Amino acid sequence: MAFHPPKPVPPGLWRRTPPAIFPSILGLFGLGLAWRRASVRLDLPSEVGEVILGAVTGLFAFAVLAYAVKLIRRPAVLAEDLAILPGRAGGAAMCLSVYLAAATLWPYLPGVAYAVFMAGLAWHGLFVVVLITVFLRGPAAQRRVTPVWHLSFVGFIVAAMAAQPMRLAELSEALFIVTFVMALAIWGISLEQARRESVPAPLRPLLAIHLSPAALFGLVAAGFDLMSLAMGFAGLAGAILVLLLIRARWLTAAGFTPFWGAFTFPLAATASLWLTLGGIWALPGVAALAGATALVPWVAWKVLRLWSRGQLATITNAAVA
Repeated sequence: MAFHPPKPVPPGLWRRTPPAIFPSILGLFGLGLAWRRASVRLDLPSEVGEVILGAVTGLFAFAVLAYAVKLIRRPAVLAEDLAILPGRAGGAAMCLSVYLAAATLWPYLPGVAYAVFMAGLAWHGLFVVVLITVFLRGPAAQRRVTPVWHLSFVGFIVAAMAAQPMRLAELSEALFIVTFVMALAIWGISLEQARRESVPAPLRPLLAIHLSPAALFGLVAAGFDLMSLAMGFAGLAGAILVLLLIRARWLTAAGFTPFWGAFTFPLAATASLWLTLGGIWALPGVAALAGATALVPWVAWKVLRLWSRGQLATITNAAVA
């Protein structure tokens, strides 16, 4: 087979904006919200979390603008991005970041936050439709269950969390039930896959995504004042996190890649859950928050630096508009 060099990117701004920028931004949102919860639970300065959230909101708005320009140039590029794993992970993280942006804005601009939330639901729904279409039209290997399915399908649980302070209890409850069933299915299939086959080293960081649903279900349960259920999810999150820490060297064997963004939000969400519950979870929550504060900005800086140098799109094979 003859080798064909990659086609040059046509001139024009943001024609190859990589979706891989969004997992780290999602992690930064999670970190800011964890600090917001810590300021309430531990009587820490509220300014820390709000400064983080303000900065991340601006960064997210810029990233969304860059990707929107790419989509406007050629809307079909979305399906091309979703045909590859980094694009699916990044696109799903963008959807979830919209919900967290709404949660960030709610205490300050509730009307704007509600509009952002509804726009996020609509975009996430469209994203899932396009993703399923890509799965149906693509090869069977593309439909293999991966941890990224949690972001794409179970990720509506983030909307359930954001909906609670907006007094959308029925929507939040429905999303909780539906996404819990989906999470159980993905966890079960993933366990069976892990029993039968090994995970290539570059893809191992994605396994950390399995931690996110446990933490998020716990946060939503706590929001409904179902404390026993929230405690159960806190324990599940703790078990998954301990397993990830034990296998940390194995998970990171391939060295740093943009997939390390998968480490960021799960850890921040777990810190939020444990800090929300307090009591016996207060000390683990502080430890998780400290770990997230050290890890999340470092990973985000590395990924954003790759983007600023024009390397992230090449590394992640982002589609060109």
